[in-house]
Amino acid sequence: MKKKGAEILVDALIKEGVDVLFGYPGGQAIPIFDALYDAKELSVVLVRHEQAAAHAADGYARATGKVGVCIATSGPGATNLITGIANAYLDSIPMVAITGQVSTPYLGTDAFQEADMVGISRPVTKHNFLVKDIRELPAILKQAFYIARTGRPGPVLVDLPQDVSRAVLDDYEYPQEISMRSYKPTIVGHPRQIQKAAELIKTAERPMIYAGGGVITSGAHEELFELATKLNAPVTLTLMGLGAFPGEHELFMGMPGMHGSKTANLAFQEADLIISVGARFDDRVTGHVGSFAPKAKIIHLDIDPAAISKIVRVDIPVVGDAKNVLAALNKLVAPREPSEWNETIRKWKDGKLFSYKQSDKVIKPQYVIEQLYNLTKDSDALIATEVGQHQMWTAQYYRFARPRTFLSSGGLGTMGFGLPAAMGASLGLGRRTVVDVAGDGSIQMNIQELATIAINRIPVKVVILNNEYLGMVRQWQEMFWNKRYSSTCLRGGTLCDECKGPGHCKIAYVPDFVKLAESYSIPGFRATKPSDVADTLRQGLEIEGPALMEFAVANEENVFPMVPAGKPLDQVMEEL
Repeated sequence: MKKKGAEILVDALIKEGVDVLFGYPGGQAIPIFDALYDAKELSVVLVRHEQAAAHAADGYARATGKVGVCIATSGPGATNLITGIANAYLDSIPMVAITGQVSTPYLGTDAFQEADMVGISRPVTKHNFLVKDIRELPAILKQAFYIARTGRPGPVLVDLPQDVSRAVLDDYEYPQEISMRSYKPTIVGHPRQIQKAAELIKTAERPMIYAGGGVITSGAHEELFELATKLNAPVTLTLMGLGAFPGEHELFMGMPGMHGSKTANLAFQEADLIISVGARFDDRVTGHVGSFAPKAKIIHLDIDPAAISKIVRVDIPVVGDAKNVLAALNKLVAPREPSEWNETIRKWKDGKLFSYKQSDKVIKPQYVIEQLYNLTKDSDALIATEVGQHQMWTAQYYRFARPRTFLSSGGLGTMGFGLPAAMGASLGLGRRTVVDVAGDGSIQMNIQELATIAINRIPVKVVILNNEYLGMVRQWQEMFWNKRYSSTCLRGGTLCDECKGPGHCKIAYVPDFVKLAESYSIPGFRATKPSDVADTLRQGLEIEGPALMEFAVANEENVFPMVPAGKPLDQVMEEL
């Protein structure tokens, strides 16, 4: 069968089960978009910035478990994808990024809009390809999707020169299967290692489970629940793992680490056994590594052998897919009755994991999240976030009950992630409602995507917690830099005199988010006092299609608890 390179790409996308992709055209990508023009099986979403295309593909993948796809042209179009690709890489999200490239004779000549995408993307992709021969294209595309979705998932980039896109392959046939000698992920855990883990569990008096995004990736939440309830072991989930264990369950201790619950952090320091599943012991969780979990032996279950003992010493490593390993482990462990350890955890929780000082005069951001939870907990809505204080408050106060309902940038901490990720997730799930919780700083990083959700009528509900600051940076400046609020006040500018804070500022806040939403033909609502919060949320949530809700929250509210960077987990700051 004769097909052009661009047509081979489109056929591969269809055969790999892609239904929605996100992109932005340009000169070197015209052949690809021309082929997409006739592909009725694919929905092509035109974003307003290439970074948003990558984040939308990322959100699609997180929500559906499928490979997300984004497309951009060469040069600046391709380089604009890099932040989104890096975000997916650090959070282990399956993605295939297709980039147009100058024709092969011009490679390396500094041609117009040429960029070395293989070199640029190498540190932030699981693998990448530059296709120089159309005969290699079918196999490369098959490999790209296989690598992206298997083992520890991640982004793969395929750089496609225009002459390859336009070339014709006379005997095209898409590969049915793929085998790569150099890439063979371990899926089934070693029986002896699993047996060792079971034996260690049997002797533990103070066991706890520390689980991460790997549980969600493998679909192992039911196996995790079985293990936790069988052992009566308290559970803490990383930011990427939220939803893998019910947030209202008595065994749940909340998120651990810098802004995690005091209960979870104390449990790490007092446990005699940590069962880690699909988590990587990153610095935001461990605090000072030398002081982390001093009394505990560690069992680490992970599909990526490179992640084991990378940061903390592990006593029993088990390499394999979390679902398979947990299923095997559950057959070997015996039920454990609640003990003094469980009573200790209950006392630490004291009926709640997080708390804040209520106010009837000013809106507390935590209160907005609590009300959002009350209004959406019984629906099928998903929650996305941007990055900053609002992200941490969402992780703390929204009690996620199911996997793939929380979409947030973890490893890279990318401002501007939430809005495009929300629209990608919504389209991946048949236009399901997705709420993007945002800060007034972070939302402006990719605010142009209001046009995308408006034109396509994507039911994304934007909730802006407007404290008029770059809140998380301001919090650090307050706590560790003598309140020198350098370049963090979003009211201020070069015309400001000595800054006394937003509450004393006569400069109008820019932009007016409600008017901005309305300029995109999106209904906008604003709450300025606590009594308006629930009704404002209800108005936005009940509207069909997109909506924006702004909440004027306490300007200098901080995220607590907080373990300062580099400090042990038991050195918890609960307030200033």
